Amino acid sequence: QVQLVESGGGVVQAGGSLRLSCAGSGRIVSINAMSWYRRGPGNQRELVATINGVGTTIYTDSVKGRFTISRDNERNRLYLQMNSLKPEDTAVYYCKFEGLTTPASRGDYWGQGTQVTVSS
Repeated sequence: QVQLVESGGGVVQAGGSLRLSCAGSGRIVSINAMSWYRRGPGNQRELVATINGVGTTIYTDSVKGRFTISRDNERNRLYLQMNSLKPEDTAVYYCKFEGLTTPASRGDYWGQGTQVTVSS
């Protein structure tokens, strides 16, 4: 059974930093892309950043220069370093592992979400 567990969310003042982590567990053989999404109050879930298997990254415009996505393939972990946080970054953040392969299956998996609140 594959599970993704996020951690690192919390409450921070504007201008502060947080580091989110997402740990994958289970019989994971390989993972294609890893992504962070977020859903703010009253908003749809949006893609924040993606990193593929060779380390190529893509960021949504609103976080470029402030957020950094990284991955640890050996430990099946995904990270999001968030600096210069703004109140509009307040959201529930979700990790997604795409093309995750186990000995029995291949598919996409989501974490349960972690709350990030940025106060002004």
